[in-house]
Amino acid sequence: MATDKRVFTLRLKDENFNKIKYIADKNKRSIAMQIEYLIEQHIEQFEKEKGKIGTEE
Repeated sequence: MATDKRVFTLRLKDENFNKIKYIADKNKRSIAMQIEYLIEQHIEQFEKEKGKIGTEE
């Protein structure tokens, strides 16, 4: 299955990883999808407060 998502390594403290895993399980998401969801929510909140972010690559 092809995807347009970038792959990268993320290092987390065990405590944070376990908490995200708990939340992901409760939301019936994979850990990766839960992290992506949390990031998207944070970006959305940031843009509401600070304005739209440009996405230069």
